[in-house]
Amino acid sequence: MNPQIVPVSRVLISVSDKTGIVEFASALAARRIEIISTGGTSKLLRDANIPVKDVAEVTGFAEMMDGRVKTLHPRIHGGILGQRDEHAAIAQKHNIDWIDLVVVNLYPFAATIKKMDTTFADAIENIDVGGPAMIRAAAKNMNWVGVIVEPNDYADIVTELNTHNGLSLVTRQQLATKAFAHTAEYDQVIYDYLASRDVQGKKQSPSVFPAAFNLSLEKFADLRYGENPHQAACAYQFAGHLTGILSAKQYQGKQLSYNNIADADAALACVSEFSQPACVVVKHANPCGVAVVEESYTAFQRAFQADAQSAFGGIVALNRLCDKTMAEAIASVFVEVLIAPGYTSEALTILASKQNLRVLALDFTNKSHSQQEFKFIDGGILIQDQDTAMIQEQNLKVVTALQPTTEDIATIRFAWPVLKHVKSNAIVIAKNNVTVGIGAGQVSRVDAVDIALKKAGINSKGAVLASDAFFPFRDSIDRLLGTGIRVVVQPGGSIRDQEVIDACNEHGIAMVLTGMRCFKH
Repeated sequence: MNPQIVPVSRVLISVSDKTGIVEFASALAARRIEIISTGGTSKLLRDANIPVKDVAEVTGFAEMMDGRVKTLHPRIHGGILGQRDEHAAIAQKHNIDWIDLVVVNLYPFAATIKKMDTTFADAIENIDVGGPAMIRAAAKNMNWVGVIVEPNDYADIVTELNTHNGLSLVTRQQLATKAFAHTAEYDQVIYDYLASRDVQGKKQSPSVFPAAFNLSLEKFADLRYGENPHQAACAYQFAGHLTGILSAKQYQGKQLSYNNIADADAALACVSEFSQPACVVVKHANPCGVAVVEESYTAFQRAFQADAQSAFGGIVALNRLCDKTMAEAIASVFVEVLIAPGYTSEALTILASKQNLRVLALDFTNKSHSQQEFKFIDGGILIQDQDTAMIQEQNLKVVTALQPTTEDIATIRFAWPVLKHVKSNAIVIAKNNVTVGIGAGQVSRVDAVDIALKKAGINSKGAVLASDAFFPFRDSIDRLLGTGIRVVVQPGGSIRDQEVIDACNEHGIAMVLTGMRCFKH
């Protein structure tokens, strides 16, 4: 590698994102650096009275084919790729001048495909060809050339040029690394778009999995540590995604920890199931209290009191604006993180008294467009469709002599979306659209039932018990004798279903089958 400072006497600028480019080019011109440019960038610089030479003057060819061909020429790529110590004679023979710095970012493909009215043809037309070629050429030749793809690097480069009269090898390598990340991300977005569409450009089912799957992620933040202090950790965000916990606005509190982020994501997923005012309290990735009530303040009170012991130090998620009354209630207890779509000024003032409370605002209407979820395993990754299935009343099958009431059915329809977010084996006991007992993550379904019943206590009387999978034996049902549970809802499908149904009939409990399982591992 060339360890020397490389002077910059000639720069090529061709940017789609023109943020800060006039100021940067002005600084280059002040150092008498020659600027060559293309199309709109050239016009912008010329209008700002910055000396600039069009690429066409360098290549001897005008832009052609609606701008598809302009920089793909030996006098451009030779100037970028040539090794100064090996190819000088060849460059001189073909009248190729060296290009020491390339400043390029790409056609806005990601922004284009997000527009509702974008056609397949529009998307294809916004695939940049010349830009990635120049970026990759400059990055490959980091021995002699610098490459800038991010406007936020302009100021640092100007400082280095002014201080050292050129670019160091460390800087050139750092810029090259960013450049390859930029083109890799760009290609990934294009790949994802094309892989999700048929030959007419129509979107295919999310269950059509491509032959290859690559993830494009941007570093969000280094974290203090991971699940435990001895584990290093970092958060990455899907490139171009403006949804989820990492896109939330944080008003106060310390940086989110690894566990905060994981638990807040779980709370957000659960509360997003409900359109009515809802509150979800999460502890260690599991809901410990959920309530859906017409008034948000009451929803919080009931969700927190559903298991106040577990809720201590938990994550609270609301799907409605947090006002003064709500803030006062939340400030009176200890929670780690609060998530809501927004806050009144009075609420923020009240919450500010809890300095360690992390207060996040997130636009719940900006739903994630991802329809799949991922789980990393050693040497690979598992991908599946998100569990967006909801039970429908007409598909519920009553299999016992005792029939559930209309109110029971409503409670079933509340409990099931909660159950989807509880780790298996999972049991949720609910009444009046409030969870009263949750048994999560047990290796035995009987244990999950026992824990849920213990949590519910006397509140199990008249409640619905929901199970995320079938009961393989009647032992779980026998546990319900004398508890007051009036309805059990479960998927069904066990070879001993009739034995379980008979147990319900013996104990005077209604049983409803969903025909649908909702495991969460």
